[in-house]
Amino acid sequence: MKPDLTYLRWPLVIIIAAVVAACASMGRPEGGPRDEDPPVFVKSRPAPGALNVKSDRIIIEFNENVEVDDPLNKVVISPAQKTPAKITGVGHRVTVALQDTLLPNTTYTIDFTDAIKDLNEGNQLDGFAFDFSTGPVLDSLCISGMVFAAENLEPAQSMLVGVHSNLSDTALTKVPFDRITRTNQLGQFTIRNLKPGQYRVFAINDVNRDNKWDRTEDIAVFPGLISPSAHRENRTDTVKASDGETDSTFVHEITVFTPNDLLLTWFNENYKSQYLTKYERNERNKIYLEMGAPSDTLPALRFVGGPYDGEDFTLRTVLEASATRDTLTYWIADTAISALDTLKLATTYLRTDSLDQLSWTTDTLNFSLRGSKKAKKEKEAEAKKKKKKDNDSIPDQPKIELLDIKTSPGADAEVYSVMDIESSQPLRSFDLNGFHLEMMLPKDTVWTAVETPDFHYPAELRPRNLTAAYNWRPGCKYRLTIDSLALTGIYGIHNGNVKMEFTVRSLEDYGNIVFALSGLGQEPAFVQLLNGQDAPVYTEAVKNSTATFANVIPGTYYARLVIDRNGNRKWDTGNVADSLMPEAVYYFPKKINLRKNWDINQPWDLNETPVDLQKPADIKKNKPKKKAGENDYPYDEDEDQYYDEFGNPAVDPDDPFGKRKNRNYNRTNRNNAGRNGIGSGMGGMGTRGGTRGRL
Repeated sequence: MKPDLTYLRWPLVIIIAAVVAACASMGRPEGGPRDEDPPVFVKSRPAPGALNVKSDRIIIEFNENVEVDDPLNKVVISPAQKTPAKITGVGHRVTVALQDTLLPNTTYTIDFTDAIKDLNEGNQLDGFAFDFSTGPVLDSLCISGMVFAAENLEPAQSMLVGVHSNLSDTALTKVPFDRITRTNQLGQFTIRNLKPGQYRVFAINDVNRDNKWDRTEDIAVFPGLISPSAHRENRTDTVKASDGETDSTFVHEITVFTPNDLLLTWFNENYKSQYLTKYERNERNKIYLEMGAPSDTLPALRFVGGPYDGEDFTLRTVLEASATRDTLTYWIADTAISALDTLKLATTYLRTDSLDQLSWTTDTLNFSLRGSKKAKKEKEAEAKKKKKKDNDSIPDQPKIELLDIKTSPGADAEVYSVMDIESSQPLRSFDLNGFHLEMMLPKDTVWTAVETPDFHYPAELRPRNLTAAYNWRPGCKYRLTIDSLALTGIYGIHNGNVKMEFTVRSLEDYGNIVFALSGLGQEPAFVQLLNGQDAPVYTEAVKNSTATFANVIPGTYYARLVIDRNGNRKWDTGNVADSLMPEAVYYFPKKINLRKNWDINQPWDLNETPVDLQKPADIKKNKPKKKAGENDYPYDEDEDQYYDEFGNPAVDPDDPFGKRKNRNYNRTNRNNAGRNGIGSGMGGMGTRGGTRGRL
């Protein structure tokens, strides 16, 4: 007989329950202080900066439980690895297992950027890097800087930054980078463990992960060569005593790595291969072509077979095209041709060949209505119509088909509004004698005939549109009437009576903004007023160092200035092969609140504010992720004070997040912004954020 052990199980169950309860209750006590400190490095195997390392497995330990966030994208290893390393974070330990064979006499850098964070609160260890050497020497030089979008000064987050010691023009596209890193959430970067020598510096959006640049990828090019160096200098710091009131200073010696103020602005060449991407005929009276890239040259189309064999198809059509001529709609004006169910056309166009050159090619294309949903609906509608006609004893009255006309502006118009008319099909002609404009004065009830606007086609290959500018009288009502038959479409269809009424705003409803610019020189430029989504609302050219915006609708605006080197009133990108940099951009660092009937005269020194603080935080999209309870950054307009990214006032110009609005910044070469000592890299291990100096 077995003994009854039930009474022995209960203490064991109680003990297990107590242990489970204790485990479940581990954590920060309710109401205790929030952990705001990132993990702290404790030790590693091999040691930081170790020499003659043979093991391809690195173990790094911290003072608390950690995890590695998105290691495939955030962790960067130099030299670049053909096979991605296996990186894991378990407990207090981060393990890196390199899959490539270690190269001899080579310094390796594992740059974690901001991938390491504590497990409980998610506090990131920003800029942590670990290095070792497989030979007797550890390369230890560093360079640092910032990367921004050239068009809108957005910080470039997680962009690959690399250097080439191969100074040939082809190295960028043919050879992987010597050393690489990624930008952090502020667009800052530090490339560590460089040998002495000359380098070219680039930043790319490496979509295909080959550590080389393809023409479709974003790129930033630092002009000229850089030579990394290091020197020792004394630094004075201030500390507070334990009582929190007594200050004391001490002098210590630090290593400063230069250059530490590199500024790169990325752009995209907007390169696209030219080819025919789509062709279709969804409606009987038009065909549609879509090209892969904008083009100045239109394709040639000729009939193949049938009664029109060899004839020019375009002579029987009216062409409507997008502004960049990459979408083409051919309206078939000849109804005998549109009646054909199938059109076979030899289409000759410029196409990008295997040598990346444009060459003429010809494709024979079939444009068929068979299988088209629209064609099926047309046939079904015709069948129903015929059946109804056969059954009705009284025939239907013929329906007169009219052009569908859309007009703008709507009920309210601005003093600078233009009138637009859009027809449902291309216009063969229009008779201005059938256009009548009337005006009604404020507080009046009588319409008075006034001069008719001069309507015209707004641009080439826009056959469905008419537009007209006019010197509107503020506060008055206007009525435009278009007589029937004044507009005639390519199929002989006319318009019915068209009438539109609108009221022009009074001048008291507007405000005016004038920017008095300094630091621009004689370069041509224009200024844009932006809305809260960083989109242009108004654009004015700079004349005599002044940009004047008259009759602006009240609201909150921001401002951007563009150096318009070719005078086309739009921002233009760069070209790597031609060593052409994108047009330079400046942001006014504050928002502008405009009220009705107000005039704002705003001085704007383009070089007063450093580039990383120019764009107001309200419209900045690439912001660092905030922890719970943190405030926005970096500028408080009411206090006229800069703040760090944790919302704390920063007044010490040598503080890592110091007040910098009065620092000089030479934007001429776009390369004098930065910080002193972004990364230390000393002792084989560093974190970004040494001592940031003047921009």
